Amino acid sequence: MQVLRTPDARFEGLADWPYAPRYHTVTDADGTAMRLHYVDEGPRDGAPVLLMHGEPSWAYLYRNIIAGLVAKGHRVIAPDLIGFGRSDKPALRTDYTYERHVAWMSQWLTGLDLKDLRLFCQDWGGLIGLRLVAAFPERFAGLVIANTGMPTGSGMSEGFKSWLEFSQTVPMMPIGGIVNMGTGRNLTDAEVAAYDAPFPDETYKEGARQFPTLVPVTPEHASVAENIEAWKVLEAFEKPVVTAFSDGDPVSKGGDLPIQARIPGAKGQPHVTLSGGHFLQEDSPAEIVEILDALIARS
Repeated sequence: MQVLRTPDARFEGLADWPYAPRYHTVTDADGTAMRLHYVDEGPRDGAPVLLMHGEPSWAYLYRNIIAGLVAKGHRVIAPDLIGFGRSDKPALRTDYTYERHVAWMSQWLTGLDLKDLRLFCQDWGGLIGLRLVAAFPERFAGLVIANTGMPTGSGMSEGFKSWLEFSQTVPMMPIGGIVNMGTGRNLTDAEVAAYDAPFPDETYKEGARQFPTLVPVTPEHASVAENIEAWKVLEAFEKPVVTAFSDGDPVSKGGDLPIQARIPGAKGQPHVTLSGGHFLQEDSPAEIVEILDALIARS
């Protein structure tokens, strides 16, 4: 597997991003070693919170949430998925599969021996993060699920259909522009540039291109069977689960209701609808901090 690495200079002086990079090596089944980047801030003995981003963002999406949680005394861990942010990027689209990502993130999670986690997941952070919960339920103390799900081949929203078509046909993928289009507020030029930083040119964007095609929205998609099995674990998960979807996301609209109905831990929890677009972390960071802080207090 050929792997690209974004030059470190691309991440210097980013707006509101004072966090030191940390790295963990994960090894693919073919023997390729890759550097996976993550942020780890706050006191070591603080309640650990795992923040998982999706497509085509990176841990920068959580910058304000990291600061807010650390200020409340919590430990905050925010990884970059392989292919995104400061993590290494396989050069071929065919190198990206759903199951490979689950395997890579499982290696990272167990390699750092993370436990007692409260997970906040959005977009592909949920597709992968919820698979981690299903694989290692004993490592998670609670979940906040936002604008995401774990599809099992039963179709797609009109919003996702439009995104899928756009992502596969746009000649040059405007990463920062995509994030900006998916927020309720307008990002600053500096914020847009920070989302563009991981991708010096189109060759670094193969993961961002491929991810939309991997979502298992039809019975023929790979990973349908694995997600069905994972749901069986979630349907027995009794620790606190809160949904915090936004009011302005056509991609995931209505996805909170099946989660509330299927996961036992969601019963009686203070589910909320937040203000914002698909990338609600940009629109409601203070509210997300309060939701996670309250979840820690309850769990």
